[in-house]
Amino acid sequence: MATGRAILLTPPGSAAIAVVRLAGAGVQSFLHTHFSRPAIEGRCVHGELTDGARLIDDPVVVLHAGGGAADVNVHGGPWVVRSVLELARRAGFAVVERPGLPLADEAVDADTEMGREVLRYLPMARTERAARTLLAQEEAWRRFRQAPAAGADVVRIRDDHSLYWLLHPPRVAIIGVPNAGKSTLANQLFAQERSITADVPGTTRDWVGEIANVDGLAVMLVDTPGLRHTDDPIESEAIRRSKGQIERADLVVLVLDVTQPRDPDQLALEAAHRGALVVVNKSDQAAKWGGVSDALQTVATTGRGVDDVRAAIRRYFLGPEPFDGDRPRWWTERQRLILRRATTDVSALSEL
Repeated sequence: MATGRAILLTPPGSAAIAVVRLAGAGVQSFLHTHFSRPAIEGRCVHGELTDGARLIDDPVVVLHAGGGAADVNVHGGPWVVRSVLELARRAGFAVVERPGLPLADEAVDADTEMGREVLRYLPMARTERAARTLLAQEEAWRRFRQAPAAGADVVRIRDDHSLYWLLHPPRVAIIGVPNAGKSTLANQLFAQERSITADVPGTTRDWVGEIANVDGLAVMLVDTPGLRHTDDPIESEAIRRSKGQIERADLVVLVLDVTQPRDPDQLALEAAHRGALVVVNKSDQAAKWGGVSDALQTVATTGRGVDDVRAAIRRYFLGPEPFDGDRPRWWTERQRLILRRATTDVSALSEL
């Protein structure tokens, strides 16, 4: 049975310093056996770390309050780090070299549950807006709890998923018939070349997905092959695979080509994706059919109208502007469940 966990807090690879956090019942026994000096709570203690008669390193060890965890700050050479982790493994610790996200409780230090949740999720903040909003939450909730809370205020916060989306990039699929300008629009949203574009229908033969920063919101943007009926077996297989990506999307952006007839392929896409964000592309050219109400007009080759698409995607997940990053929001399942109870019993907010 493991006596605790040994977590590599710093990124793998060579560095000046590496930090291995030991957490669990076996911490003090490990230090007593392998560290040359007594560890002191809250103090930096410099000594030697040995594996029997072999010197591994001369780390600085900081023992946490209560003695249940310690940070072993070693030189960051690969051999030293590997040796410390192997020593911990032999001592019964479960070794975690690449901590998953969100971080485990043992990997962060904070005085409150919400403070720990902020630090656990902070590495998931891919944009400045996400990081600033997350870091503002402890103070935002402190202010909210001090003021009289109405049920309507709690419901508004419960139904606001914006911080969740800031930390969990939503999947946005761009779909349309071949040569509608999907890949060109995707490249504009990526702000760099990612999908191959050409004036030849069927150029994108498989879906292409990557994170894009859409006005402070990280989005997994998925560019799909043109959707149409085809006898080409390769293209048919690409279309079949892309449908799984579309079904998993949190938002579909339907790109219509106003220069192509509103044929069965385009009409079928409109019918199948009635909740999509509709973009009418090539709006600078002669139209072969009338417009679509509430559709965004773009010229993807020049970038005209692309800012409107960005703004619409941002509003869909973050709500209307201006975005107030200092408002209280939820981002964990624990918080969401507390808010659900607080809609009928505001005293539950004390658990946040």
